[in-house]
Amino acid sequence: MAHIAKLRMLLFSAFGPAIAVLLLFFFAGYVVLGSNGVLAWGDYKRQLHQAQGELKQVQAHRQELKNRVDLLNPRRVDPDLSDELIRRELGVVHHDEVIVPLN
Repeated sequence: MAHIAKLRMLLFSAFGPAIAVLLLFFFAGYVVLGSNGVLAWGDYKRQLHQAQGELKQVQAHRQELKNRVDLLNPRRVDPDLSDELIRRELGVVHHDEVIVPLN
């Protein structure tokens, strides 16, 4: 009977540290395998690289649009651009003109 009591006391005293070790393993596993863990870091780097490429494209397109806006400034309109826009919108083309689309 004394052995059973000692065994029961030993198991009861080991219960707390066992739970602590299990929690430690759980959190260590989450650090490695979790959604924000070490293994997800490579995917985040890939997403960052992709987003940076997309940012460069958007910045280039934004620069093109800024250039067109500057050319359409009401104080100093570029005559070639205004002529191009007017003819495109109104569909006014003379029969002897040749239109070369750039796109």
